[in-house]
Amino acid sequence: MKNTTVVVNEANTLDKGPFYHGTRANLQAGDLLTAGFRSNYHPDVIMNHVYFTAIVKGAGLAAELAPGEGLPRVYKVEPTGSFENDPNVTDKKFPGNPTRSYRSKEPLKIVGEVNDWERLTPEELKTWRDNLAKLMANPNAEIIN
Repeated sequence: MKNTTVVVNEANTLDKGPFYHGTRANLQAGDLLTAGFRSNYHPDVIMNHVYFTAIVKGAGLAAELAPGEGLPRVYKVEPTGSFENDPNVTDKKFPGNPTRSYRSKEPLKIVGEVNDWERLTPEELKTWRDNLAKLMANPNAEIIN
């Protein structure tokens, strides 16, 4: 992956972070997360954005639910360009952006791995996976929180 950094004008950002991304990919500082991969929630959809949050627990949830065989991981990330509130949760499901969830068409740069994030209990994970299965069975379903 190309190792570049773009300075983001903090006056125009929605949140100053820090920011996090949850996945099962084994990444290193300097790697870039990019759009163009399959959705975790609708595998037939190729994503136009890369998603992230300013809440470690939210990134941990995404890591736990991500498909694949790798370990769930949470990375601290920096946006390399503009980003916006995640419209899938902002004002559709929750007024404002209480989940501090964002998306960008520009890459996110990995700046480090977070190792002390709170893992879901087996019961919580089962509930989330059951709800995700319901969502995947109905592509027109709303996000289940």
